[in-house]
Amino acid sequence: MTPILDGVSVHLDAEGFFEDPAQWTDGMQEEIARENGIEPFTDRHKQVVEFVRRTYLRTGAAPSIRTVGKDSGVSIEELYELFPTGPLKVAAKIGGIPKPRGCI
Repeated sequence: MTPILDGVSVHLDAEGFFEDPAQWTDGMQEEIARENGIEPFTDRHKQVVEFVRRTYLRTGAAPSIRTVGKDSGVSIEELYELFPTGPLKVAAKIGGIPKPRGCI
């Protein structure tokens, strides 16, 4: 599918994950968050999304939930409060990266 986010036509897979992370912009975060039930989109959400995206861009893979909870500055308990339907999956969508391995 090819929706328009922040004025840009982007390519998403059938589940709504970016096929090309280079198409993502910061301005897309709030719109994607809203579409995934995250409102308001706070600085704590952004902190997690930016950590997940940076890790993906540096390593080529999304971090594990354990790594996010350990190294992002947001505990695993808070991750589930911020992203109740699945922290890693939703943060990856908002951050414009492909679906992480291990996410159902």
